[in-house]
Amino acid sequence: MMLRIKRVPTVVSNYQKDEAEEGARRVGGCGRNCLNQCCIPGAKLPLYAFKKLNKIDGDKELPGSEKREPPVAFLDSLLLGEWEDRMQRGLFRYDVTACETKVIPGQFGFIAQLNEGRHLKKRPTEFRVDKVLQPFDGNKFNLTKVGQEEVLFQFEASEDGEVHFIPSAPIEPENTPSVVAINVSPIEYGHVLLIPRILEHLPQRIDHESFLLALHMAAEAGNPYFRLGYNSLGAFATINHLHFQAYYLAVTFPIEKAPTKKITVSDAGVKVSELLNYPVRGLVFEGGNTLQDLSNTVSDACICLQENNIPYNVLISDSGKRIFLLPQCYAEKQALGEVRAELLDTQVNPAVWEISGHMVLKRKKDYEEASDENAWKLLAEVSLSEGRFQEVNALIFEAIASGDNGNANLLEDPEVKPRSHEEVDVINTSSHAAMVTGTQQCLVLQ
Repeated sequence: MMLRIKRVPTVVSNYQKDEAEEGARRVGGCGRNCLNQCCIPGAKLPLYAFKKLNKIDGDKELPGSEKREPPVAFLDSLLLGEWEDRMQRGLFRYDVTACETKVIPGQFGFIAQLNEGRHLKKRPTEFRVDKVLQPFDGNKFNLTKVGQEEVLFQFEASEDGEVHFIPSAPIEPENTPSVVAINVSPIEYGHVLLIPRILEHLPQRIDHESFLLALHMAAEAGNPYFRLGYNSLGAFATINHLHFQAYYLAVTFPIEKAPTKKITVSDAGVKVSELLNYPVRGLVFEGGNTLQDLSNTVSDACICLQENNIPYNVLISDSGKRIFLLPQCYAEKQALGEVRAELLDTQVNPAVWEISGHMVLKRKKDYEEASDENAWKLLAEVSLSEGRFQEVNALIFEAIASGDNGNANLLEDPEVKPRSHEEVDVINTSSHAAMVTGTQQCLVLQ
């Protein structure tokens, strides 16, 4: 059975228009200064070439070596500076800095934002929600159609092991450039898209090379308040063209504060833990002998979910040192008519940011009535059941083991014992009750 839901995604580019209208208007070339072959010849964009990191803690220099200052401050001057430039030029659909934001009182401190502009001028969804892997379709909107003025810079690894910045570098299709572009319907300050190898027309599916690029971007930013997120198809990705999202928000996400319990450590030194006392069941990955080890382990898990048609979201946190992997089933429930009307009425699509605890609300009523209880109710619908979650974990651990340098064994923690379903239910029930009775005053974020 083909599952579809009546849902319309937000617009991420000013060129994301109805294809029929676009086709009727286009005569003699696109004339939109896009990233397709029609406009790329002769085009130039800034280029930031990063130094590849080996160590998780930031690639410590050898004794006697001198650490060079980067030619430009990646996060403050380049990414956020260029983002502000685009805001001054009026490229965004609304001013996200004017959106009301508050921390909801309670145990976790869910963050609520009133973003009424984000639901305007939407377009129908263009793909099935019950298939995580779907082929790229160049006839539908994709990120090569964004205007070059929406692109902030090219982002790639340097060839000589040093950081370089070129203010005006040619776009070279043969080098399959990765780019960072603005999201014209931002959720928060500095909201951008990282688009790996944009000209290869990759569908929305994680691969090892692209995920490592995302970790390098998080590490290059070097700020725990700058996170990257990923939504698979079926988990509220709105475009079937490989991309990560990222933005800056100077508050700790609730998911980052949730306790965890170690399950295992891989041969590559990556610790895998399970989230506790949180409405969405998920795994947390950290450590590893190298950044690539951490990246490969999470990539193996994501590829496993994709191949088993399990929708999921990823949050890259703590400058790339902690990664949350969250399989989910909300869109499936929605398509089957199993989500309560009161939750559907909010029009909230729980993707990576909402699951992490940043609730982007589209109605003033929901913002004014925001509570830990309401946030919990919504996110609880996202989560897999305990039984299904353990089944999915078994698939993930098998994939990690088989990809772990061919050594099919995970180092079990002798102190960890599997919890019964009754224990899990007690944890969730007590946590929910504690959140509902929270009495802290709201902290309004400036």
